[in-house]
Amino acid sequence: MFFKQFFDKHLAQYSYLVGCQRTGESIIIDPIRDLGEYEAAAKEEGLKLTHATETHIHADFFSGIREAANKGLEIFLSKHGQDGLAYENMPENINYICEDDVINVGNVKLEVLHTPGHTPESISFLLTDIGGGSDTPMGLFTGDFIFVGDVGRPDLLEKAVDVKGSTIVGAEQMYDSIKKMEPLGDEILIWPGHGAGSPCGKALGAVPLSTLGYERQNNWAFNTSDKDEFIHKLTNNQPTPPNHFKEMKLLNQKGGKKFVPYTAFKKNTDHVKFDIRPKRAYHDGHGFGTINIPYDKNFINQIGFFLDYNSPITLVSDKETDVQNAVHTLQLIGFDSVDGFEEPKNEVETKQIDSKEVTGEEKQLLDVRNDNEWNNGHLSNAKHLPHNLLHVTEVPFNKDETLYVHCQSGIRSSIAVGLLEKTGFKDVVNVKTGYKDIKDEVKEQ
Repeated sequence: MFFKQFFDKHLAQYSYLVGCQRTGESIIIDPIRDLGEYEAAAKEEGLKLTHATETHIHADFFSGIREAANKGLEIFLSKHGQDGLAYENMPENINYICEDDVINVGNVKLEVLHTPGHTPESISFLLTDIGGGSDTPMGLFTGDFIFVGDVGRPDLLEKAVDVKGSTIVGAEQMYDSIKKMEPLGDEILIWPGHGAGSPCGKALGAVPLSTLGYERQNNWAFNTSDKDEFIHKLTNNQPTPPNHFKEMKLLNQKGGKKFVPYTAFKKNTDHVKFDIRPKRAYHDGHGFGTINIPYDKNFINQIGFFLDYNSPITLVSDKETDVQNAVHTLQLIGFDSVDGFEEPKNEVETKQIDSKEVTGEEKQLLDVRNDNEWNNGHLSNAKHLPHNLLHVTEVPFNKDETLYVHCQSGIRSSIAVGLLEKTGFKDVVNVKTGYKDIKDEVKEQ
């Protein structure tokens, strides 16, 4: 058996290629939109891409399952789910699968387990390497069911697609799905769909795989036997999903444009401009009203809050390689509308102060952390508006007076600087390292 795990750091997403070396067949599990890596890996191993499947309808990236279908691969998708949330407009070469169905890829066996909770249709795949002489399962492809140290959040249908009441239903299903794992042995490998940095859970581990036995010992979800307590833990304090999740859910359910890689060219535009340089370079000099979203591992989770899929954008950077890589990364969430890129302009240098310089007497002080952070402690003279709402909500301050802005550590406040400039604030001061470094005596005022 051939096995390869792929990781995209911008999506914090794992996908897999499993092949039978005896027959030359292979299957992609949870493919991203660009199938190039799987094609290259299969070719190198002397395999042919013959099958593809996914664990559920994804909300955080544009699935490659339709790309695989259009290339003639045999496709297997969950038949579980409910009306209005199931796959639509799929190509003809689709096999719909349910609990206890089996996908045979040469001498590799994948048994289907229905494991709802993250979404109603979620399935997992129990792998047995028959070609290796085994009749004992080796591991489980869990998608967004079991992560290392966590389980998938049940609230995305309600928060991203406005399916009322689905959070509690999903949490109850997740509890039952965890119980469903009891017959499986501790030795079963867990191959998750995401790692640390994904908004699909609260506390995902950074290691790429685990075992069921390890999760039974260390994962909170396996150690919370009371159902009400389990539901409370699972549904509380989940991170705010980026706005692109709604778009991804609909594209993956109903279909979208074919993937066509493209190159951005240098061009002056009037579109919304995202400066993808590191925040230090941005603060040293930037175009007034450009929004700083550094091209790093958090790029998608941040820019996803501010994308309008009906409006093109311009990227700003002094490194064309970063621009072209960012274009490709945006395509992985279905955004094909980077209209060009520009060199940085040195129109304004960000005014900044050290956190220890905050006195608590600032006339205009904006806290852009999330609701949970605010509720756990804030400055008495601050007003609160999460950074992801600054572009759609009126900021309750005078635009002609100095406005101090802080988050927890300085990342979100750096993004807020450009958003505030874009809405007309003329004198924005960034609190460099955020609330965590503000003096305790100021916090206690």
